[in-house]
Amino acid sequence: MSAELEKTARSLLVCEKSSFQDEKCRLSAQVEQHYFNHKVSLLLPGCGSAPPLLDRALSSFSSFYLIRELPLHELLDTHFLHAAVYQGSVYGLSYRTRIDEDNSFALLPNGRLVLSLDKDSYELLGVAGKPSACSPRAAGRYVVSVDLTDSSMAPGGRGYQRLLTGLKSRVRLQTDFLLSHHPAGGEALQRLLSRFDWSERSPEVGRRRLADLPCPAPPTSDPQSCDPHSFLEWLGAVEAEASCNDDSTGFLSTYVCPEPRTLPSQTLRYTVTGLLLPQDIYRLIEELRRSLDGAEPSWSALTVHGFADSPVSWGNREHGFLKGGENFYSLLLFHNQNYRLYMGTGANDGCPP
Repeated sequence: MSAELEKTARSLLVCEKSSFQDEKCRLSAQVEQHYFNHKVSLLLPGCGSAPPLLDRALSSFSSFYLIRELPLHELLDTHFLHAAVYQGSVYGLSYRTRIDEDNSFALLPNGRLVLSLDKDSYELLGVAGKPSACSPRAAGRYVVSVDLTDSSMAPGGRGYQRLLTGLKSRVRLQTDFLLSHHPAGGEALQRLLSRFDWSERSPEVGRRRLADLPCPAPPTSDPQSCDPHSFLEWLGAVEAEASCNDDSTGFLSTYVCPEPRTLPSQTLRYTVTGLLLPQDIYRLIEELRRSLDGAEPSWSALTVHGFADSPVSWGNREHGFLKGGENFYSLLLFHNQNYRLYMGTGANDGCPP
């Protein structure tokens, strides 16, 4: 067996427990730093119908735009910088680019432009960067990170002109691009959009009622409750629509819900997919908190999946694909306002906040 096969890829899972009533609660900042989200899954065990305000929050996520074949130097357009980047939070991500094989790009809401480039493109661009920490080959990829709000990147300045010249003359980077803006929305983007082939997209909301779904006792301080890894594995099985009722004496591929467990008569599962802004996700969390004041459900689980091929995971931290592009967090909420947060990233990523 080769040395590579003998090694098990490191997995990084950070677990945190706190309460919304704790003045040191960091959840809002943690959610806001996970910039590029493509799917939210919400599980409500023992719940037959969602409260109207929660249902409204699920269907009120901000729309976003898909721009076809956007030349990257257009993100340095003076009007775009002043109308969008300097006046709010822009979320931009190259669409259907593979972080381990293609050139990939992201425009962060803090005004930072991140380019994940192959060696040839990096050398042609002529802008200082650093070797990727997530590349399997030494010096195989490079990351260029530029703060567009810094005074050195002001239009007409030396740094600005160097990057603009590199993108327009030395290496013409072009990609389909997902773009959203908070809080102005499309108003701040209209002049840029008007020059290209674009379409407006609304996040898709799915709803499914699951009958007789076995649910483990969620992880708490009770030693009889399910451990975090087993609970997350169960959430993954529900997400993949795998059966949780199989007998453990059956085939090797069977799965059994961890003990101890309950069997609610019905469970609601919601999904929202698209380019999902952190602000909309946190608004959903706030509505979920309020819905837990009643008797049912006594707990709920919300999982947010980041784009597997995003150049960043949390904040400015570099993200790599390696085995599966892990880039997610799961929030387990209880009716007493306590919560548990599980944050997972790829094997070579930095530690979540």
